[in-house]
Amino acid sequence: MRVLVVTAVPAERDAVTRAFGDGPRIREVPGAELHLAGPFDVLAGGAGPAAAAAATACALAAASAPYAAVVSAGIGGGFAPAAPVGSLVVASSVVAADLGAETPDGFVPVTGLGFGRDTFLPPEALVRDVAEATGALPGTVLTVSTVTGSAARTAELLAAHPGAVAEAMEGFGVAEAAARFGVPALELRAVSNAVGPRDRAAWRIGDALAALTGAFGKTAPVVESWTRHDRIDRHRD
Repeated sequence: MRVLVVTAVPAERDAVTRAFGDGPRIREVPGAELHLAGPFDVLAGGAGPAAAAAATACALAAASAPYAAVVSAGIGGGFAPAAPVGSLVVASSVVAADLGAETPDGFVPVTGLGFGRDTFLPPEALVRDVAEATGALPGTVLTVSTVTGSAARTAELLAAHPGAVAEAMEGFGVAEAAARFGVPALELRAVSNAVGPRDRAAWRIGDALAALTGAFGKTAPVVESWTRHDRIDRHRD
């Protein structure tokens, strides 16, 4: 069984496939290209949770065989000092941090309104093994539709989510689509900038993309081993 990887933009997709040397094989799926490299089928699904969910669902629906897992991958902002620029994070939980309602008493998450969910929990064993293989920091990765750009908003997010290590824009969308197909989801990010006041001059996108390449080279044997065990466990069930 193969693993689907969903990034936002082609630069992130190419960073993942670069871990496997020569150019990937390319297969067309509705609305996107799948780049096949190692055990991964990688697509750039677009920025934000809606585009990510749509792209993930299209790829899962078009698959000729079920995927073992789906990974939301790319670069993101890290919460200092836990996740410095250039480091890796792997989500122990994926949380939609701004899905809900503003009230006179503050923000209420969608679950507090009596709807849906705002959190997905990736498989603990897979998170642990990826963290050990890559040196990634496990923790909560927040999905936001608007990237944080102020110290005040950073403080609000950390007060609401004390275990947060990073924010990005796609993880929850990928996890939501994967859950509809009964496929486990993971999120792996390389930190390109600190969450906080927006300072493009301090971003290190090239370094983060290089770290992402290295991470997927180390993740491949973990995922291949995990999918083999997963197949055995499903057969036993």
